Amino acid sequence: MARTLRRTAAFTALAKALMRGNRGGASIGKRLAALPRMMRATARGEYDGGLRVALMAAATAYVISPIDVIPEAALLVFGLVDDAAMIAWLAGTVLSETDRFLEWERQRAAVLPGQVVP
Repeated sequence: MARTLRRTAAFTALAKALMRGNRGGASIGKRLAALPRMMRATARGEYDGGLRVALMAAATAYVISPIDVIPEAALLVFGLVDDAAMIAWLAGTVLSETDRFLEWERQRAAVLPGQVVP
């Protein structure tokens, strides 16, 4: 039951983030361009995204890795479910975290005049 609620929350967050982008929020292109800056700022300790960025990296590695917890070849459709759930979680997390990061950049630019923020 709790797992289902978490998945529902992830899909809801993904839908909300996608709709925000269509209504004047940051575009997908701006969000994707912010990912390297977010990783650099996290690595330098300027941005507090450490655990979230690490989890996003781990999820990306899991999705592209040839090693799978539930192999598709053996379990067909059931093997794809874990990948689909991971991709949905990753997409929702990337959208929400880049939204948070872009807001952090805007606030930082207001405090540190003269800094160029794309």
